[in-house]
Amino acid sequence: MAVTATTPATRPPAATSRTGAAPVTAALLLLVAALAIVDLTQGTAAVGAPEVWKALTGRADPADASVVIASRLPRAAAGLLVGAVLGMAGAALQAVSRNVLASPDTLAVNAGSYFALSVVTVTGVSLPLIASSGVAFIGGLAAAAVVLGLSGLGTGTVRLVLAGSALTLGLTALTEGLLLLFPLQTDGIRHWNQGSIAQNGFDGVLQMLPIAVAGLVGLLLLARRIDALALGDDAARGLGVPVRATRLTAVVLAALLSTAAVTLAGPIGFVGLCAPALVRPLARRFRGFTRTRGGLPVAGLVGAALVLGSDVVLRVLVPSDVAVAVPTGVVTSLVGALFLVVMATRSRDTAAADAPDRLRIRGRGVFLATTAALVVVLVGVVVAALLLGDAKLLLGDVLNWAQGKAGRTTAFVLETRVPRVLAALLAGSALALAGTLVQAVTRNPLAEPGILGVSNGAALGAVLLVTTVPAAGSWGVAGAAFAGAAVSSVLVFGLAAKGGFRQNRLVLVGFGVATGASALISLLVILTDPFNAIKALTWLSGSTYGRTLPDVVPLAAVLTVGVVVAAARRTELDLVSLDEDTPRLLGLHLGRGRLGFLALAVLLSATAVAAAGTIGFVGLVAPHAARALVGRQHARVVPVAVLLGAVLVCTADLVGRTVIAPAQLGAGVMTAIVGTPYFLYLLVRTRR
Repeated sequence: MAVTATTPATRPPAATSRTGAAPVTAALLLLVAALAIVDLTQGTAAVGAPEVWKALTGRADPADASVVIASRLPRAAAGLLVGAVLGMAGAALQAVSRNVLASPDTLAVNAGSYFALSVVTVTGVSLPLIASSGVAFIGGLAAAAVVLGLSGLGTGTVRLVLAGSALTLGLTALTEGLLLLFPLQTDGIRHWNQGSIAQNGFDGVLQMLPIAVAGLVGLLLLARRIDALALGDDAARGLGVPVRATRLTAVVLAALLSTAAVTLAGPIGFVGLCAPALVRPLARRFRGFTRTRGGLPVAGLVGAALVLGSDVVLRVLVPSDVAVAVPTGVVTSLVGALFLVVMATRSRDTAAADAPDRLRIRGRGVFLATTAALVVVLVGVVVAALLLGDAKLLLGDVLNWAQGKAGRTTAFVLETRVPRVLAALLAGSALALAGTLVQAVTRNPLAEPGILGVSNGAALGAVLLVTTVPAAGSWGVAGAAFAGAAVSSVLVFGLAAKGGFRQNRLVLVGFGVATGASALISLLVILTDPFNAIKALTWLSGSTYGRTLPDVVPLAAVLTVGVVVAAARRTELDLVSLDEDTPRLLGLHLGRGRLGFLALAVLLSATAVAAAGTIGFVGLVAPHAARALVGRQHARVVPVAVLLGAVLVCTADLVGRTVIAPAQLGAGVMTAIVGTPYFLYLLVRTRR
């Protein structure tokens, strides 16, 4: 994979003014103060500005004073603290990594903290807030270390985003598994994960404040060394700066700041990414913000304004009784996703699409032997999936059922189990084929529908229909999923197609669209009727539970069409995956062919999501493994990838519903657990 240098998050070479930093800082302080004051006047209780003033001056009614002192003031204080520490953490991470996309979100700090807290929670141990902060710190720091170790420092936005998003998916899958297995013990942490600045008193803010202050003081003491890193590693060493120790210390301090925010309010997304990005234009204009000691506090002010502003805007646009149920983290994630997409489209992208590997040719015997082995494995997995579960059957029971001679109990079990097995087989095959097509068209070996936001768009469409029209049938859900996938794919591929499918733009836009779709799904689940919310969560867990034969008919039809088209156009797929020039020299219409293959991939992903929910990494793992086994000719890659996808998802579904029976884990959780290490391995293998 070609890796490109990022635009460093460093001090600009020149600023247009030596003065002006103080007035800008004062204006930001006034903005934050105004937002805090407005935030104090908002809420479900009829306590407006006059009552707030009376409460602050000690002349209010006891009930009004209780609302202001016990709820609204702590909420505003938490918003100030959380926004400030996330903004400063993001600025520090971007400075030491020289990567404009480094933040607690993209480094999987939030996911690591969430997983660590979940592990402790399921043990039944009740920890005080400070101890919980320590657990979150360990988890977040470990996740950041893995991402930075895989992505390198200053080596490219793509690798950082891919490593961070992959690790986030894997850790989230593990956490969701714990939540499903221990629902009573983890009920509180499930709500905490939504990310909300609502507080009940000042205890949490007062306990996290010293941690935040310690992190800030440490970064300010380290400021000169961080500034030296902006000159480059060799120049910094020449100035006597211990480069590795400085980076390590800065990452630890940034993780400490992020931990304070995560422990207090849960994951508040993308503040650590947006705040430093908004400060960079100021740094180009005012010299006072170019150095860490000036830029870090300003990033904190911008972060505080983002969090409080999101809370204020939410309560202005949405009725108070509804707004109280919407976590602040959902709003900031939506804003951050939009910001990331705009940032990706406006930034100069000098990265060409990945240069393809040489077209490896393997013998026909290898292909036939591999295909035969996969067919045998698939048959064995299908038989095991039919026989095993909460009720164990014999092969004779299946044969009797097929002939209509089975008893009532056996018939009931198989009538519910067979559609699940078919849904898993077809969904795995469809996702594998979709991944094969996307990787061929984009010539990016790490592209797949889930990472590029297509699957999330499909899930959003399906969840939107399920939550608004509960009686919708299989074809309706499939149509809604396709509409969502189509919109997301038009955004992702349309914006990435400018100048060719550049790696940076494609991945960054896809990551932004996926994040925005996930935030909208969370919003729908929060605001919808509880019964419909449970039904919607079925799609998100990647579960085949409750599938019926009509549910898999649309997927079977689309998969059949997809396989036929891919087989018929196999030579064109080989040419498109090579480079830009070869297809044109041979008279192929590259744009039309690329659009057709992408449309087919979107259709396959959408129907797979409609039938089995969001199942990640299959579209990445199956094509990669197929190329490793039989070479790069798509006449051989397509059937092998389809078989591998079917085996992978069917096995994941089987393991998820048998290992911990009668409890069950969705196939999406299992594939994420398997796929994340493989994806991270690919990142290591493709590193230059």
